[in-house]
Amino acid sequence: MKVYLETYGCTMNQADSDLIRGILSRKYQLANSIDEAKIAVINTCGVIEFTERKILRRMEELKRMGKIVIAAGCLTRIARDKVLKICDALVSPDNIHLIDEAVERALNGEKVELLSLNRIDKACMYRLKRRLNDNAIAIVSISEGCLGKCSYCATKMARGHLRSFSIENIISEIRDVISIGYKEIQLTSQDTGAYGLDRGYTLADLLEKISEIEGEFRVRVGMMNPQHAINILDDLINAFSSEKIYKFIHIPVQSGDNKVLEDMRRGYTVEDFIEIVKSFRKHFDDVTLSTDIIVGFPTESEESFWKSYELIKEVKPDIVNITRFSPRKGTLAAKMKDIPDWIKKERSRKLTELTRKIGLENNIKFVGRRKRVLITRRGKENTLLSRTDSYRPVIIDKGYIGEFTNVKICGATFNYLKGLVL
Repeated sequence: MKVYLETYGCTMNQADSDLIRGILSRKYQLANSIDEAKIAVINTCGVIEFTERKILRRMEELKRMGKIVIAAGCLTRIARDKVLKICDALVSPDNIHLIDEAVERALNGEKVELLSLNRIDKACMYRLKRRLNDNAIAIVSISEGCLGKCSYCATKMARGHLRSFSIENIISEIRDVISIGYKEIQLTSQDTGAYGLDRGYTLADLLEKISEIEGEFRVRVGMMNPQHAINILDDLINAFSSEKIYKFIHIPVQSGDNKVLEDMRRGYTVEDFIEIVKSFRKHFDDVTLSTDIIVGFPTESEESFWKSYELIKEVKPDIVNITRFSPRKGTLAAKMKDIPDWIKKERSRKLTELTRKIGLENNIKFVGRRKRVLITRRGKENTLLSRTDSYRPVIIDKGYIGEFTNVKICGATFNYLKGLVL
């Protein structure tokens, strides 16, 4: 019996799919295409309505093809009724260790819902994972859920309250993947900055222990919210001083207006965000800064938007993930009066133009410099993607995945550098 797995959404979902792939491969054959499979497992994302509609249409398409469709991931809780009408089984993110049971019962004609709350430590199941072996990247989940109460976010409905996984299991998983050749470790969760706060330790403690692991590798720390990063800032900077930690921070500010941040229930101020950025830039010569902005939140006035615009102009992030506000059923923000789509589109367009200009200005400074990079995966048109110690992407034309090499930067665009191998 063949099973096809399709994954949508964040890095956390990709890590969950590694686990799903491993569990299912013990009983079933994994298909390379949907045409080969009788069963389709869809690991879903529900962060915005557009993605939800896209996934629901895909599920309907698969049912018309005669497939048994198993839904996993966030939509199983965020849009349970809609998904249940289409799919044969629903498995929530904290029950994916039961994915084989869901498949077996669905094959027997049952309508299956495995949605009960489960505080499982996914790190203890790392030996079950089956990763895709086409790059040098291993995704490692460090926690699930969050401590936030954002007024617009539906993800907490799906992932729940913070559950940090044990340091011992995380360290064991990282040692294991390094021993078999992976070179880039991507730490993922809903909020890495909150890691350990439910267990009496912090993200900085985890990073220090990871840095003690023998071997030459790099660690990318995933998104951390400002309200937690600011509270452990000194310890974080000390932990990032290790050469094994990429000088890359993903700190989502979401708005440049403190009133909007209050309405979003984000739990920090614009000034907190700026302090974190300034501290990292003070201590490290080159830091790649990624942030997120939501445009068109219901209480975002024209003045509020321009505050966000001016903040980006001042801080000059390397990466800005711009999302148009999408009301999610069951959230506080969904009850607020929405802004017309044309206004959201126009604000998104203006901000996108600014961020591309800033990205090019930031990157062009590196042309002519020499950098040591880690080759992590294949790129387009027979190229390779490599990363500097600050996680800047450098496109090169030769080398081996997993290899450290020296390059000279010979060109730049707004979102990547071009390098010549020396």
